[in-house]
Amino acid sequence: MILQNNSRKRSTKWELSHVNLKLVLFSFFILPLVTCSLWGQVVQKKQLTESDYHLWGELRQDKVASNGKWTSYKMEYEKGIDTLFVCNTTTKKTYNFPSGNNSLFAGKEHFVCQDSKGLHLLNLATGKQELYAPVSQCDYSPATNQLLFLSKAEKVLKIINLKNKVTDILHDVQQFAISPSNKEVLFTTTAHQKHSIGLLRLGNKQSITWIIENSANPFTHFTWQEMGKAVAFYSFANSDSKDARLYYYTLDNKALFELNPKTQSDFPIDKVFDKEMVYPLTISADMRSVFFGLSPVSIENKKDPEGDVEIWNGNAKWIYPFEKLNSMYNDRVTLAVWHPMLKRVTSISSPELPKVMLTGNQEYAILSNPKEYEPQFEYDGPRDFYIMDVNTGEKEILLRKQSAFFIYLLPSPSGKFIAYFSDNNWYVYDIAHKTHTNVTKQINVPFFGKVYLLDGDSSYGNVGWSKNDDEIILYDQYDLWAIKADGSTFRRLTHGREKKIAFKIATRSDFELYTINFDGFKSKTINLDGDLILHGEGFDEKTGYFKWKNDTGELPIVYGDRYIDQMHYIQKQQSYIYQEQKFDLSPRLMFQKNSTAPKPFFESNPHQAKYQWGTAKLIPFRNSKGKELKAALYYPANYDPAKKYPMIVHIYEKQSHKVHWYNNPSSFMQDGYNPTVFTAKGYFVLCPDIVHEQGTVGSNTVDCTVSATNEIVSRGLVDPLKIGLIGHSFGGYESAFMITQTNLFSAAVAGAAITDLNSFYLTIGWDTGKPDMYRFQSDQWKIGKTPFEDPLLYASNSPVANAAHIKTPLLLWEGKEDRHVDWHQSVELYLALRRLGKKHVMLLYPDEKHVLLKPNNQIDLGRRVQEWFDYYLKKEAPALWISEGVK
Repeated sequence: MILQNNSRKRSTKWELSHVNLKLVLFSFFILPLVTCSLWGQVVQKKQLTESDYHLWGELRQDKVASNGKWTSYKMEYEKGIDTLFVCNTTTKKTYNFPSGNNSLFAGKEHFVCQDSKGLHLLNLATGKQELYAPVSQCDYSPATNQLLFLSKAEKVLKIINLKNKVTDILHDVQQFAISPSNKEVLFTTTAHQKHSIGLLRLGNKQSITWIIENSANPFTHFTWQEMGKAVAFYSFANSDSKDARLYYYTLDNKALFELNPKTQSDFPIDKVFDKEMVYPLTISADMRSVFFGLSPVSIENKKDPEGDVEIWNGNAKWIYPFEKLNSMYNDRVTLAVWHPMLKRVTSISSPELPKVMLTGNQEYAILSNPKEYEPQFEYDGPRDFYIMDVNTGEKEILLRKQSAFFIYLLPSPSGKFIAYFSDNNWYVYDIAHKTHTNVTKQINVPFFGKVYLLDGDSSYGNVGWSKNDDEIILYDQYDLWAIKADGSTFRRLTHGREKKIAFKIATRSDFELYTINFDGFKSKTINLDGDLILHGEGFDEKTGYFKWKNDTGELPIVYGDRYIDQMHYIQKQQSYIYQEQKFDLSPRLMFQKNSTAPKPFFESNPHQAKYQWGTAKLIPFRNSKGKELKAALYYPANYDPAKKYPMIVHIYEKQSHKVHWYNNPSSFMQDGYNPTVFTAKGYFVLCPDIVHEQGTVGSNTVDCTVSATNEIVSRGLVDPLKIGLIGHSFGGYESAFMITQTNLFSAAVAGAAITDLNSFYLTIGWDTGKPDMYRFQSDQWKIGKTPFEDPLLYASNSPVANAAHIKTPLLLWEGKEDRHVDWHQSVELYLALRRLGKKHVMLLYPDEKHVLLKPNNQIDLGRRVQEWFDYYLKKEAPALWISEGVK
């Protein structure tokens, strides 16, 4: 812009000196600049306005072909318009399917998706498309290159060989399930009110083996053994759970076993098969056992003599709302095991020990009772864990008062060990030898620290085990470690500590490292003999991916000053597909082959280039104790270094990791905050990291936030009299408390805020049914005491108790159906400020919860927050609701 303005000034001076050449100048110089971009015209970028927001869409990665040559993704827009694309990663050839969903790549040359018209089959080599009637199921067998889909209306199962287009048809099919080997299909048919279940072998010579024919009852809930060597399924009468059967069928010897509760002598007489499938049917790896759920026999409800009254028993382990909420799920369902060859049924869990998971080889069960140490006042209490031999039913104590956090106790994949985290160390229990070993005590780095927002310290994580459960793989703050199960040797696999890069095994989510295991999880096997793809995040907020090998360690694939995620690694082709973004770079999809330079093959929202846009920087600062911290600073669009700007400070806890996150401009704001919108309207936005310590959360918030704000002021970027503050939820508390301690801010916004710690201690989170007391133990406020023990500490950290010191105009907002933070907390501060004669306004949204979900309310909140800051920080004329509220 400065260059363009200077050129205009020079042109004007030249024209005044050479009036007689005006026509020549216009014809040969000015006109070409206007009409032809090749002459190097500097295009004036447009200011982003609310009328432009609808142009922006969200990029959602979908699927990747096995050879990495094609990928699918969605663009979703605020008005509900979305399109599914499939794109060639090198040629960029693209096909689109408006409102497409349920996609899959069928081999290397076909793509399948569905929409309201039906099922689309696209030949990626020729571009030919075929449309089939709407389907209820669709799947693909890579082993035989066959596509299977079941039509909704005709109940016809079509099996198409994608190489020669030979199509086989089965009629009257109700449902099907492909085996893990992709060579067999289990399916059911219904004709003339009779039900049959059969096994179809896929391939050139397809054949059907009927398992059961012409049954009066339908078959449901198919389960394959993990190697595809056996199946299990139920047969339920439509009206009676008691008249049900569980079947087990082995493919190799075609043996069929039936479990009939009426004739099975050891079947619990007060139980029936669980039709809700709280515990899914599961076949053991050794094919000797089938695990299934049991429900109590339904008893006709009698009229409660107490009527509709809720009885909150003071001696109850759980308070009434949590007990009621929990009873809606699986507290009444227990797990049992059927040994078909032995014709024996054994109950595993029980009302006394209702929670269950199995060891990796399913030979032992791990049982616990979540009420064991209730009432207690953390989010989850500790439990005693028992280990039970599922063959004999014998059990013994495994651990006492162990944390029930889902990754703190994990069975190993092959069933030899159980790993657990206790006293800030990892232990391994050897099932065969019944020994407990602390495997991290000899390693001089901590395996615990700050991991989750608003929580205290916790384990950095259990990654899994190497082959045959030889080594357990654990995270410290930066690195991966492989440690022998007996703790005798250990080795560090990566070198993140030296580089200040935290390495994690690349997954789409942390849950992918674990396998669901009834009421818990179990670890997966990590192959340390092959390639590992690691995601790296640096202290400087650079991100990217690394390839790790045993002999080379970690080597960078792509790593830089941007946010890079969602990588797909195509090992055979040694190619990579991933997404990258920056605050001023809309997410784009990248393709990289070996070590060659990456190339984008899809860029979302390319029209952004036409608009003025802000930029982001990572700003180091120190709090009053000298601790080195970071903040994300977003610069105004069309930034002019000669100006001083207003600034909005957004607070929560740690936010620096978001410095490279792209934010679509939008009028639909769930919490009234969007950094792109603020920067487009000429504001700096600061997001500082806040470090909370035990018992001093309020003062920590003030210290870190004021220190970060003063750092920006000292750089001469902002007007110190035009700084605003905004936060939501815990950030709403921080915002409300902050203005009781400092007058640094000219205006503040606090959404869904906790304002009175004494009263909030005695509230219930109605979304969880749990008392909010846990927030004051090791979570969030980290007070560790009750308000009865130290009421002054609670008062000193409460906005309401310190409201008399507030001089900053405050905008409060809340949803009146908030079940996460009691909305009366905002009312308390409103009334306190009203009584004190302070400038404030409160917005209450009926039928809204912790965040606003109704589009009209989202627009309303965003507009009012903007008007609030524009009035106090830009001195613009106040909206009527402001002038009436604060003048």
